[in-house]
Amino acid sequence: MRLIVGLGNPGAEYEWSRHNLGFMVIDRLAADLGIKVNERQCSAVVGRGELEGIAIKLIKPQTYMNLSGQSVACICAKHKVQNPGENLVVISDDLALPFGKIRIRARGSAGGHNGLKSIISSLGTGEFLRVRIGIMPEHPIADARHFVLHPFTRSERAQVEEILERSAAAVRAIVREGTLKAMSQYN
Repeated sequence: MRLIVGLGNPGAEYEWSRHNLGFMVIDRLAADLGIKVNERQCSAVVGRGELEGIAIKLIKPQTYMNLSGQSVACICAKHKVQNPGENLVVISDDLALPFGKIRIRARGSAGGHNGLKSIISSLGTGEFLRVRIGIMPEHPIADARHFVLHPFTRSERAQVEEILERSAAAVRAIVREGTLKAMSQYN
């Protein structure tokens, strides 16, 4: 079973924030695949389904971003995921990537992202697949925390639908064709 985790913060006030791109991609995949993401487990909402003939769980931790690892570790333990490198895909925003750019990585550091930092700490490894989606603005920002928690601008929202579609397609490519092929298509 593949666990596909989208990172974000719970609550209506964060719904359209840049930091919630992971949640938005999970919502897009759920809609495309007809999966209801509403089962509560391990401080997350989860939906079970199939993607390209492979059993998947779509997961949205309901902790705040900096505690996401607790939820992810609990779900991995519950489903006896021995090797997160092969069975865990984490989708997050990335302030270091240009707006809308997708980067798929098989492993790595947190890169300053508190959700990834929490997952690495809770799992004890950085060996899991990430789909990072760029949110870097074209101008300097004074307060990164405020920026990521702030909603997309009107002009950015016009592009978000296309970004979500490409990001969901990248996740489908990872499951269907494997990490390396997906990386060559989307990085």
